[in-house]
Amino acid sequence: MHQLTTSSADQEQLPIGTIVEVHGPVVVIACDTLPPLRQALTAQFNGENYRFEVHQHLDEHRVRAITLHSSSGLHRGMQIYDTGAPLHVPVTTSCLGRILNSFGEPLDGQGVLQTSEFRNVHSRPLPLYESIGSGEILATGIKVIDLLCPFIKGGKTGLFGGAGVGKTVLIMEFMHSVATLHQGVSVFAGVGERIREGHELWQEIRRSGVLAQTLMVFGQMDESPGVRFRVGLAALTYAEYLRDTLSKEVLFVMDNVFRFVQAGSEVSSLLGRMPATVGYQPTLTTEVAEMQDRILSTRDGAITSVQAVYVPADDMTDPAVSTILSHLDTTVILSRAQAGKGIYPAVDPLQSGSRLLDRHSLGDRHYRIAEGVREHLARYQELEDIIHMLGIEELSSADRKIVMRARKLQRYLTQPFWATAAHSGVQGETVPLAQTLLDCEAFLTGRYDDVSEDQCYMRGAMANVPA
Repeated sequence: MHQLTTSSADQEQLPIGTIVEVHGPVVVIACDTLPPLRQALTAQFNGENYRFEVHQHLDEHRVRAITLHSSSGLHRGMQIYDTGAPLHVPVTTSCLGRILNSFGEPLDGQGVLQTSEFRNVHSRPLPLYESIGSGEILATGIKVIDLLCPFIKGGKTGLFGGAGVGKTVLIMEFMHSVATLHQGVSVFAGVGERIREGHELWQEIRRSGVLAQTLMVFGQMDESPGVRFRVGLAALTYAEYLRDTLSKEVLFVMDNVFRFVQAGSEVSSLLGRMPATVGYQPTLTTEVAEMQDRILSTRDGAITSVQAVYVPADDMTDPAVSTILSHLDTTVILSRAQAGKGIYPAVDPLQSGSRLLDRHSLGDRHYRIAEGVREHLARYQELEDIIHMLGIEELSSADRKIVMRARKLQRYLTQPFWATAAHSGVQGETVPLAQTLLDCEAFLTGRYDDVSEDQCYMRGAMANVPA
């Protein structure tokens, strides 16, 4: 079902039609036999290869297609050829350590992938009887994540935040954790990445030593909306292949899924569809679901997804954000207020959460400690205005004790990252969940009441701090 062993370039072809209209990246093609929707078409001009994807049937003899490249050079009368298949990418286990575009072509100057196997980027999700659910925690070694919003093995996690609050740094730390703690592999989908961002990320991953366990697939910001719209599916196709072939933990990282929605909105406008709520495409729900439903685990391997989600104007009620949110198991909300206080990772512990956060899944001890930490932080947030206006001395002794412990817990949940060690000069820390629970329990019971707040800030475990 997945394998395509012959590429259309290997066989002699006759043109199926010609371009009769060009509207930017949208072309109208006149042909005798209509190619099916999502069929990949090609053309050549001045030695350049052009790719198109069929999106609409206009009538019995015309189709509308999106150009998957720069539209420079397109003209009326250009002959179009049918590839005989939808978009597909070459797959092989030697793709790890490589940087590819959405067609599986190299961007790192190391030559094409040597393989005869191809996979359709529009593959159907696995049937339900082949997929499995999971209630296990995927430990990351990041204290605030493992304690308050644990990742679900084989689940979907969203990192929500505006610009500059640390989404990409946190993603790099997750990739480091999967490679070192779980000996897994990562597939990174750069959707609408700036070229500078992509280059910096590649250099950081290489410096952190996990590039050999990572595949990076980029559809950059300056490319056609059709490319940005499909690069996520191309990267997900590689993740499915590595899951089925290596039988390992696969971390599928998408940065940024909001740009996938934006690309879909551009494509929808180009095709002449009437906009829906707040100007988004009417097919928003379907397009997001089509991708999310393929992130599945089998008995042989699991795909755990981490998706960075840009929140426009920090508005969590935005239709795109709400649609993405409905598919997630864990939500990690990154707060500008936390970042402003120097709390990194800037996770909002009260808004973030996971469907795994219950007694049945976590066990009584983890659940009790997590709820205790939340209660302390929530009470501190309630009292902050009073403290600012009247001073902490006006609080009752019980409230003063809660505020003191909450401030120390807030600082304890900060952590130096491996991904930023080269810039900060501070070695990263990975903290096992058992140690995090032990430390937080000690804070809640008052064992660290005499420890200063500075001793809790930006460190790993509290093992070397005298209680």
